[in-house]
Amino acid sequence: MALLLQLAQEVETARAKFIQSASGLAESQTTFRPDENSWSIIDNVEHLVWAEMGGILGMWKTADSIRAGQPIWTGEAIHHGLPIESIIAKTWEPKEKVPEVAKPRWGGPVAYWIMALQNCQPLLEALVNHLTGLDPEKVIYPHAISGPLNVVQRLAFLRFHLDRHRDQIGRIKSHANYPKTKTL
Repeated sequence: MALLLQLAQEVETARAKFIQSASGLAESQTTFRPDENSWSIIDNVEHLVWAEMGGILGMWKTADSIRAGQPIWTGEAIHHGLPIESIIAKTWEPKEKVPEVAKPRWGGPVAYWIMALQNCQPLLEALVNHLTGLDPEKVIYPHAISGPLNVVQRLAFLRFHLDRHRDQIGRIKSHANYPKTKTL
């Protein structure tokens, strides 16, 4: 349980850094796309909300299914013992295609999506409490790209994913055509 609490704290820290990178910007900055195939800052934030909500719900359902004696996933834990960075390196393409369920699709003000992303932390903390009594190595919920990940790897993925998209926002902001004017 201590490891899961530590991982949830790491996710909280990564989330705060990500939110800081997406906050305090003018609308023209949050909607800017470096090219037609790139995401805006709003797209990045919305995507993280959908991805976290799906991942947290999946882990929660997995815990319930194990307790009911009907696990959602059975099979070989092919990534057993690997850190998330190694799993990503093995399973992801350099520019990975986002699963449909995690695609940004609603748009709207970045402030809304930031608030929604902040609200994922209490859900994550409740999930950690919900996992009490279960072996985190055996709570396995497949990731759409990487395959079967246990809850330790899933929590590490949440941190990794926030950091990855914070880096994407940094690249958006450093683009030559990124609007430089900040108005709140």
